[in-house]
Amino acid sequence: MKKLWRLLPALPALMLSGCTVDLLQPRGPIAEMNRDVMLAEFAIMMCIVVPTCIATLYFAWKYRASNTEAEYLPTWDHSTKIEYVVWGVPTVLIVLLGAISWWSTHAFDPYRPLQTADNVKPLNVQVVALDWKWMFIYPDLGIATINQLDVPTNTPLNFQITSDTVMTSFFVPRLGSMVYAMPGQQTQLHLLASAPGDYLGEASHFSGRGFSDMNFRTLAMSSDQFNSWVEKVKGGEESLDNTTYPKYAAPQEAAPVQYFAHVQPELFDGIVAKYNNGMMVDKTTGKVMHMQSASNAAPSDTGMKE
Repeated sequence: MKKLWRLLPALPALMLSGCTVDLLQPRGPIAEMNRDVMLAEFAIMMCIVVPTCIATLYFAWKYRASNTEAEYLPTWDHSTKIEYVVWGVPTVLIVLLGAISWWSTHAFDPYRPLQTADNVKPLNVQVVALDWKWMFIYPDLGIATINQLDVPTNTPLNFQITSDTVMTSFFVPRLGSMVYAMPGQQTQLHLLASAPGDYLGEASHFSGRGFSDMNFRTLAMSSDQFNSWVEKVKGGEESLDNTTYPKYAAPQEAAPVQYFAHVQPELFDGIVAKYNNGMMVDKTTGKVMHMQSASNAAPSDTGMKE
């Protein structure tokens, strides 16, 4: 029983572990840097929290009513030394936190491409947030999946992210960096998986009644295994194009994993363009292009209204 009482101080940390365990077990360089920044900032903040807690308990004990020997100064109203401490220490820590935030924001820019020492060719993946599932298009491979992201390890991953429903967010905690997915917009994210594994991917922004099931598997594997998986998907029969896309984009809760052996070129661009009167800006040239919409239907109902 005594051992159980000793665990009581750790209960708050255990209650928070569900939110932090993936972030504290990174499997990629971006996630590792995110973890290091988070721990560094936490340690800096504890420089205020811990001494404050200790001082509160100390002063409550020292100046308790039963301690008749405690110093009593009824006319005291100012101390320059105390002013230096209560203003100086927080100021230094805030400046330090601000410097770390500014540096990490630029160093870990999600739009900055990653490179490996042996200059491995990046894998391009186009991500579409739907109700309530995720669609992944591999434009260079001509295949696509729903609710399963397969990637090779030690290969830069270039994500183009959009939404064909309300704004939400794309997040694989063990690989790092969350980025929003917005209809009519195209955001970017660059990650890398440094070790094989089955990692949780999720939408970390509430998007309706099916939000709790809007998760996906991120399977990181060796290059040989990934190439075998690609060939397996290409051996299927399902196609994804302007005709079939509305069917798969329809709202669905707890959607199963699906594979598409054939994907219509520029389907992703059409999904983005449907919210911009069929127009899209070429990120490379800056020219406005007229795209064929992936669906003439209105954006799918998010289920926010009951």
